[in-house]
Amino acid sequence: MAQDREQELAKAGRRAALLMAGTGVFWIGAIYIGSKMGLSGRTQALFDLIALAGFGWALWMTYDIWRKRQKDKG
Repeated sequence: MAQDREQELAKAGRRAALLMAGTGVFWIGAIYIGSKMGLSGRTQALFDLIALAGFGWALWMTYDIWRKRQKDKG
C-alpha cells in the first residue's frame, strides 16, 4: 500500500513537471510568435496571464504533493 502511494505521488510529480515545462514552452512560443505577428500588447498580456495561471497551478500541485508527503511521514 505504501508503494502504491509513492507511485501515485511520483506520477503527480511528473504531471507537475510536465505542466511547468509545457507552460514555459507555451510562454516562450507565444512571446516569439506574438512579436513576429505584431500582436497587440493586450493580446500578449493575455498570454502572459495564461502562463501565470499555468505556473500557479503547477505551484499548487507541488505544494499538494509536499503536503501529502508530510502527512505520510507523521
